Amino acid sequence: MLALRVDKKRLAVKNVSKPDQADEALVRVLLSGICNTDLEIARGYAGFNGTIGHEFVGVVEDSSDRGLVGRRVVGEINAGCGNCDLCRAGDSRHCANRTVLGIHGRDGAHAEFLQLPAVNLLRVPDNIADEHAVFTEPLAAACGVLERVNIDKSDRVAVIGDGKLGLLCAQVISLTGASVLLIGKHAEKLRIAERRGIETTTPKLATKRKRQFDVVVEASGSATGFGLALELLRPRGQLVLKSTFHGKTELDAAPIVVDEISIIGSRCGRFQPALELLKKKAIDVDSLISEEYPLSKGVHAMRRAGTRGVLKVLLRP
Repeated sequence: MLALRVDKKRLAVKNVSKPDQADEALVRVLLSGICNTDLEIARGYAGFNGTIGHEFVGVVEDSSDRGLVGRRVVGEINAGCGNCDLCRAGDSRHCANRTVLGIHGRDGAHAEFLQLPAVNLLRVPDNIADEHAVFTEPLAAACGVLERVNIDKSDRVAVIGDGKLGLLCAQVISLTGASVLLIGKHAEKLRIAERRGIETTTPKLATKRKRQFDVVVEASGSATGFGLALELLRPRGQLVLKSTFHGKTELDAAPIVVDEISIIGSRCGRFQPALELLKKKAIDVDSLISEEYPLSKGVHAMRRAGTRGVLKVLLRP
């Protein structure tokens, strides 16, 4: 089968063996989505070598759960050991021995086939198109913000970053009734949020609203977003970090201590809430799709995904 693989920071589409682990479900990939984490992995983030990609929709070809065979599915990307306290409690996202699809210890979704434990797979409702279902993972990550902080209609929330994740976060948070401001540098991307009734501005203009926000979500993928977030937060505000990038962030601890800022990490969210939003068509994902390529053009697609102004690039095996 074909697979888009990273080997010591070298990216190539290769012909590799189809996965054949007997105790896991085999999924034929229909679509996969390139995200910023894929781009960072190609630059060396996480030290991963293998097939990249973790956003997908596919059809189950084989599984010990016969009810899944032939079904369209998406898949939770963290595969736990199944034995630790976290796994037994039904949440493998922080299992110390987990593998992560296309990120850590497990080949990923930019391939013709992938494998995951059957317990990780969720059926896709019939009314969700493949092009929408492929957004389940990043939308779940956006929904994950609401797992980490309580946001209601009385809160003032700023989201920094008008990329794919920032746009999804802004849309999800706006559904709570909270006042949401999306901060970004690209007029065409900000217009996507504006069409959903979300207020937008630029980083330069945002600095005029210092110390006004209860919650700031940093999703810019840039180290500079951290400093802006601290400027915008009121005393005892909450900073939610969504960005992962290959590099280090300088931290001035003084304003965090003086203003008693809470810093909260947010990574993966649950898939079921994301599927429910897609089923209800509550989130605009169509506007986030920029381009689609065959898997055989995966290296070119990765270059395009890293091009300024481009949003979601899809791969079709």
